[in-house]
Amino acid sequence: MGRGLAAELVAQGSEVTVAGRSTGKLDAVRRELGVRTVAMDIGVEEDIERLFATTGKVSHIVTTAADISGAYQPISEYDVNAARSAVDSKLLGPLLLAKHGAPALEPAGSIVFTSGIAAYRPGPRASLVAALNGALASLASALAVELAPVRVNVVSPGWVDTPIWQDVAGDAAADTLAAMAVRLPAGRIGRTKDIADAIIALLRNGFITGTVLHADGGHRLV
Repeated sequence: MGRGLAAELVAQGSEVTVAGRSTGKLDAVRRELGVRTVAMDIGVEEDIERLFATTGKVSHIVTTAADISGAYQPISEYDVNAARSAVDSKLLGPLLLAKHGAPALEPAGSIVFTSGIAAYRPGPRASLVAALNGALASLASALAVELAPVRVNVVSPGWVDTPIWQDVAGDAAADTLAAMAVRLPAGRIGRTKDIADAIIALLRNGFITGTVLHADGGHRLV
């Protein structure tokens, strides 16, 4: 989703910096889109400090990070240590982005977090993922007050066809997505451009703050 957002913003003439852990992916997106890239781990505070020392002043900050590879477990045998990366990437990382990024934002700037449908339609083995996604709405509300006039919002995607589904469903990913597409009022699974468009709407509208924008194809209704 982050790569799709970067592509849309570049196409609209924005100057974009993409940050992430995978140097291979960063090299590819730099070659493809011509963006600036920074290697960093959202769970490491020193990396976040270094990121904003590199960028200088920015107009907006968006995080789509989600390392949930160890987060889906039955509660009866939950291994918290295996899920630490999910907590870092989905909650503590966004909090630290706000801590170190807010001083770098222009006066009319904004922050957008990415949560997800698990907060509203949780399934078995998804207790932590649901909790983390739900917590982002509360975090954004609190920061919208504390950091005002900087705006802080959340985009909550539904099921989107991205590689993260290999962590969620493994070899059954394609069949799982196809079955959900039939159920959704929108009649299809989300695309990365759908989420990019939703995020850009929040970046551009200066009168929206402390809000969760649901881009889920109607998933909360079924």
